Amino acid sequence: MNIAAVILSYLIGAVSFSYVTGQLLKKLDIRDHGSGNAGATNTLRVLGIGPAVAVLLLDCAKGIAAVWIGYAVSGGDPLIAALCGTASVLGHNWPVYFGFRGGKGVATTIGVLATLVFWPALIAGIVAISVIVITRYVSLGSLLFMIGTTIITALFNQFFDYPFVYVYFLAALTLLSLWKHRENVNRLIKGSESKLGEKVETT
Repeated sequence: MNIAAVILSYLIGAVSFSYVTGQLLKKLDIRDHGSGNAGATNTLRVLGIGPAVAVLLLDCAKGIAAVWIGYAVSGGDPLIAALCGTASVLGHNWPVYFGFRGGKGVATTIGVLATLVFWPALIAGIVAISVIVITRYVSLGSLLFMIGTTIITALFNQFFDYPFVYVYFLAALTLLSLWKHRENVNRLIKGSESKLGEKVETT
């Protein structure tokens, strides 16, 4: 049952709501427009704020659902819950339904982290949102959220009392996000990263 829960979590994560939304609204493949990423930020660029908010919430919900599936099936085992959450992110990034060409997993990871380690995620999330508001760099805020949540959980876990196994999964998800955002990081360093609200040339 635990293995089935992990597989189910992957399959849930593999539902690309940005792709589905693009098809429903404009009969387009979101991955062929804007930045080419199948996620909420590119949905905002291509389809507007309403669809982007819907995609953001639905992608977050995938991560939340996966963690709770893990808890439910395993009787509350934190390892299985973390595995299911990670599987949902992998599903989003490499979706079996869409040729394994997905997004960067930010919103789904937010759902996972907020469910596993709510308080560290909340603190890091406030910082990340503040950075996005000030700089308009969504990628920078996203990475700060991942890194911040992981560091806060690791350093102050004695106060939060979460299973320490979560730290390993948080670190893995953070490294995965850094790798998926490697081009964004290069553009941030060069000062050429697109800001929130700016149009991006179709890839």
